[in-house]
Amino acid sequence: MAETTSFKARIYEADSPFYEGELTSLIVPTIDGQYGIKARHRNLVVAIVPGVIKYRIPFDDRLYEASVSEGMVRIEDGDVLMLVNTAERPEEIDAERSRMRAEEAREIMLQKRSMQEYYSAEATLRRAMVRLRVSKDQSIN
Repeated sequence: MAETTSFKARIYEADSPFYEGELTSLIVPTIDGQYGIKARHRNLVVAIVPGVIKYRIPFDDRLYEASVSEGMVRIEDGDVLMLVNTAERPEEIDAERSRMRAEEAREIMLQKRSMQEYYSAEATLRRAMVRLRVSKDQSIN
């Protein structure tokens, strides 16, 4: 009997499907670091933090990347369901807009406003940096 090397995956953004099909691996960002998923993974639910997902499609050696926001992933009986607020492929990311957001967030963080504004700006900065990393345009003014 042949060993199963792929699994069914569904990755959904808040307003649309991002990916539906077979994968051979999926790596997601969690509070404890990167978490890898392969075929026949045990059942699990885990929270996703803003960061980069990496995934492989069967019969394709390429490792794909995408920027994601917070969400969750559920693995149940070999089926993976990932729900995130946003997911963007490198070609969908506006690097200039991300650079502007990063600079605005840095400015807010330096202005010593309330802790809530600081943490909000910090989260915005983190998302912008992830988006720039995934877009492969990492230059920041």
